[in-house]
Amino acid sequence: MNAMTYRGYAARIEYSDEDGLFVGHIAGIRDVVGFHGETVQELRAAFAEAVDDYLETCNKLNRKPQKPYSGKLSLRLEPELHASVALKAELSNKSINQWVAEVLGREAHA
Repeated sequence: MNAMTYRGYAARIEYSDEDGLFVGHIAGIRDVVGFHGETVQELRAAFAEAVDDYLETCNKLNRKPQKPYSGKLSLRLEPELHASVALKAELSNKSINQWVAEVLGREAHA
């Protein structure tokens, strides 16, 4: 999957047949920030403008802009799976975090 990204933010894009244009939103944040364009070039420019406006608005309001993902992931596992993961990590001479990050990275990019 290809993603439109700008300054650490990614875009969720849809096509509106009714309006005849692409409609996007910044993905992964609770704030609602939208943009649109008739062509890919217009959409890219509108996305960059939306991100820049969002960051500028947060700055003016003296509040931290939301970041799409913190890099932290909390999972609840069955005890047997947890034990299996811990064993695989130990046998690989890695921490559970290192092992899981490696497996997820491999699978996410497959």
